[in-house]
Order: sequence, then structure tokens, then C-alpha cells
Amino acid sequence: MATQLPSPPKVGMVSLGCPKNLVDSERILTKLRSDGYQMSPDYAGADVVLVNTCGFLDSAKEESLEAIGEAIAENGRVIVTGCMGKEAETIRDRFPNVLAVTGAHQYEEVVSAVHDAAPMPPHAFLNLVPDAGLKLTPRHYSYLKISEGCNHRCAFCIIPQLRGDLVSRRPDAILREAEKLVEAGTRELLVISQDTSAYGVDIKHHPRMWHGSEVRAHMTDLARELGKIAPWVRLHYVYPYPHVDQVIPLMAEGLVLPYLDIPFQHASRSVLKAMRRPANEAKVLERIKGWREICPDIAVRSTFVVGFPGETEDDFRYLMDWLEEAQLDRVGAFRFEPVEGAAANALPDAVPEEIKEDRYARLMELTARISAAKLEAKVGRTLDVIVDAVDEESGGATGRSKADAPEIDGEVHLRDAGHLSVGDIVAVEIEDADAHDLFGVPAA
Repeated sequence: MATQLPSPPKVGMVSLGCPKNLVDSERILTKLRSDGYQMSPDYAGADVVLVNTCGFLDSAKEESLEAIGEAIAENGRVIVTGCMGKEAETIRDRFPNVLAVTGAHQYEEVVSAVHDAAPMPPHAFLNLVPDAGLKLTPRHYSYLKISEGCNHRCAFCIIPQLRGDLVSRRPDAILREAEKLVEAGTRELLVISQDTSAYGVDIKHHPRMWHGSEVRAHMTDLARELGKIAPWVRLHYVYPYPHVDQVIPLMAEGLVLPYLDIPFQHASRSVLKAMRRPANEAKVLERIKGWREICPDIAVRSTFVVGFPGETEDDFRYLMDWLEEAQLDRVGAFRFEPVEGAAANALPDAVPEEIKEDRYARLMELTARISAAKLEAKVGRTLDVIVDAVDEESGGATGRSKADAPEIDGEVHLRDAGHLSVGDIVAVEIEDADAHDLFGVPAA
């Protein structure tokens, strides 16, 4: 018996202006075609019509407005993009029924607007690429990038040279992607960027409509909305700006995992100054204490650089004392290495390699001791664990607690767990611990 395929939606395009606009139209149609959409040569056959506008001259703007009016009269379902998208209010004042207005080069927004206006019917033969895209991670967790680039100019880093200044994604586009990932099986969203705390600064935290309400392009708003979508939401690469304090209550409520990945890098003021990093280590200790009062189970992970140019033994001892007081849950460390193009390469007083190695070993010994004590305190408790792997033959399984990010933190090793499936989130009775991992059994 022949399989009856559903008809994919059809998209019409009116492209105005210069050849650059024409290229933009080609890129938009190419992406839509790869998503399975068909093209319509006329208004009558289109499920939605795109009008790519020109706004260079007043006469071109008027032509664009006339084209929008004609598309609405002939079809009624119109999305406006292109140069005149900067004058969205003018367009909406004249044509309040347009479905969406986006600016030039905003390919992602245009395609998302088409997906909303004319969804592709779910079918294996039409949707050759899953709605959530192709993934290189296991099905049950996904990385969610919210911005690109960075506004910091740390002396040891060349990320801004490689990726430019901060460019934040629209909150509605991020939330739409999150929904698709969860629909495809994601249980844990790992929020990433170069500077998650700075999300939205470049677009002045401009709000977007999401399911009938405005959501600001701000870390707090985004975290709250993501917490409504996915069972677990984990925040990475969070600079300790003051507004980070607003996220801690969300962790206490259970909307966001009680986990903060903060790249402190050092504690000594002189080293932080040489690194071009904020030097408020005493205040940070007070804030960590305050976070733990609000959310006692919060896990704070960080990374540190030892052997940075000019780091003295006193600087290093200060860092060790700071770590002893901070009692961070997870710590990674790096020996300083020159990176081509980094400003730190020109700094005087390079630290000899043997001293770097000694300091690295001492720091890792201290943090392992702190970790062991913290994990030992969890023995006898019942913790939620997400399952990463199951060995049905041995009956064992491996997972992670809320305090453990994949690949970089510890694991929870389970016995009598062969009945579980990857992606399950289960209550686990913790029976033992070592310096990095926990051991337990699924609770009855």
C-alpha cells in the first residue's frame, strides 16, 4: 500500500532592492527549502508570503510598503524582513496584521517566523533533519548557546579576537530551541556562552513576546522561562555580576539546578589586576555565603590559573587560603600557557615551569581534600540523579547529581540499576564517596 505524504507548506517571496537583498532572499529560501518547505510562484498558492524590503531611499520605502499592502490584500499572511525592518513601528502602524517584522540579515528570525506561521507537518519523509537539529551529545542532555563573543579583555584570552564582542540571541529564539530540544528527548539543558551573566547587555535586554508574555533578554528572565521547559537547567560560565544573586532564589525554588559555574581564575588582587579581571575576592566570599543561606545545596564550580606571569608565592598562598575559606564544590586548574596573540605574553616575571607544576599539584591536593569532605557529607542522603549509562549485564549504571555537569565534574555510580534507562531522573540513596564520585543505589 502506497504511503500518502502530507503536503508541505508553500512559501511565496517578494524580493525588492539591491543584489545584496536578493542574496539574502536566496539564503532564506535555501534554508526554508532544506527544512522541507515548497516555493510558491504566486500569492494564491502560498501559505505565507515573505516581503524582503528595501529602505535606502524614501521612494524605495514607499515601494516596499506598497508591496506589503499588495501581499496582505492578495494573501493575508505576510512576514516582513529586510532593510525596512528597522522601521517596524511604521510597518505595523500601516499594516497591523503582518505576522512578523525582522531586520536585514536576520535569517534565524525570518525562518523561525515562517516555522511559527506555517509549521511543517511532522513526518519522517519530510523532516529529514530532526526538529532539534543534529546533535553530537547524548539524547538526554543538550548544550544551549545563548550568545556569542565577549566584551571582556582578559590578558590571557583571545576569544574576543576570534569571536568578536558579545552578540546575544533573541530570548524567544532561545526558548523555541529549548522547547524543540525537550520535545526531542532532552532532559537537561546546559546553558553556555562566553559570558552568560552578560546575556542581553548588547541588545539592552530588549523583551520579546513568548507564549503571550514579554521575556527580557536577561539571564534571570531566561533562566526562569527555561526552568518551565526542561526538567534540569544548568548554568555555565557565569561571571559574578550583582544580578547573579537574583538567580539563587530560582535555584531554591527548583526552577534551575543549584549549580553555578563561575570562572574566578584567581583570588590575589595583584594577579587579578594583571589578568584584567575584577578583583573583589572578599566580597565574593560574602556572596557565596549568602547564596548558601538561600540555597544550601548550591554547588559552585570554578577554574583557576596557576603560574600567571608575576604570580608570587604570597599570591599563591593567598589563593590557597581563599579556596580553604570558599570551600568550592568543584575546582579545575590550569598551568598558565602563553597563547599567541594574548596580552599576557608581554608581561614580565614569567613563572618557571617547575614552580607552576609545584603550585598546580598543591592546589589540586587541597581541592581534592575539600571535595572528598563535601562528598562524604552526602553519604546517607537521597539525591536526584540523571542516568547517563546503563550496563544491563552487570546491573550497574552511571549518572550525575545536580552538582555534576557532564564531562567536567564527578559521577554517581549505581548498583542494582539495570532496570533504569538513559535519561531517567531517579532518587538515589548515597552509600559511599571518594574524592570525586559518589556511590549508591536507586531508592525503593
